[in-house]
Amino acid sequence: MKVLQYLPIRSISMRSVTQNKMTEQIDPKSNGIKRSTVDFANVEHLSKFSNKWWDINGDLRVLHALNPLRIQFVRDGLANTGVKIESTHLPLEGLKILDVGCGGGFLTEPLARMGAQVTGIDVSKELIKIAKEHAILDDSLQDQLNYIETSVEDFACENKNKYDAVIASEVIEHVDDKELFLKNCVDVSQPGGSIFITTFNKTLPSWLGGIIAAERVLKVIPLGTHDWNKFISPAETQRLLERCGCKTKLIRGMCYNPLKQKWVWTKSTAITYALHAVKRKE
Repeated sequence: MKVLQYLPIRSISMRSVTQNKMTEQIDPKSNGIKRSTVDFANVEHLSKFSNKWWDINGDLRVLHALNPLRIQFVRDGLANTGVKIESTHLPLEGLKILDVGCGGGFLTEPLARMGAQVTGIDVSKELIKIAKEHAILDDSLQDQLNYIETSVEDFACENKNKYDAVIASEVIEHVDDKELFLKNCVDVSQPGGSIFITTFNKTLPSWLGGIIAAERVLKVIPLGTHDWNKFISPAETQRLLERCGCKTKLIRGMCYNPLKQKWVWTKSTAITYALHAVKRKE
């Protein structure tokens, strides 16, 4: 019997805590040194906002405002790879999607409402608890949504080639081992499946805009959320995905207007960007 399986929200027990052993993968070229994607200090920092996660005007309002672009990016990306949309009301019906680093679930839930069967995973016990509690408020989500407290490397062990799409939105800039993280995201994707990433570029503008302006001046992002040294360029993300057997289909720049509290697409990827890649079929 597989440990990680699809369970309705109401029947998920605390056994996910015991499942979440933070299994560290061993690189055969690293003389036995264990590797992990998890930055526990960052997880602890983000977990402090669990009770404010669903406040659209609160500390995480910038992430809430990003949802329309993220949802459009996923929907259009899947359509452009040949996924047939049978219903405009449920455009993702019949698809299996993994939301890596789902936090409290405010991207996970709308994807489920679009018809997909969505699994959200996060290493934060507090955020998974909030996600489950909020999902229970909507009975229509009971058969569409599943949350598990686990790391992507643990989850990938028993879920190879399973998902039509894997989403890592505003996550990779928080992990310690980006290559290992992307490898596991690709591993759980089906051949021909899509990988969707949104994150910060590693540039002077991203430091000025994403940290100095956003965290210290405008204070639209909680102070200490980001470390510029962990940001990653589109070229580097694309290179790592290529090594994992993926072909990048599209890279688009994104920009946040703090006056309108709205995200828009832009030609520039200098600060933030969205990337869509497809896992090659063997």
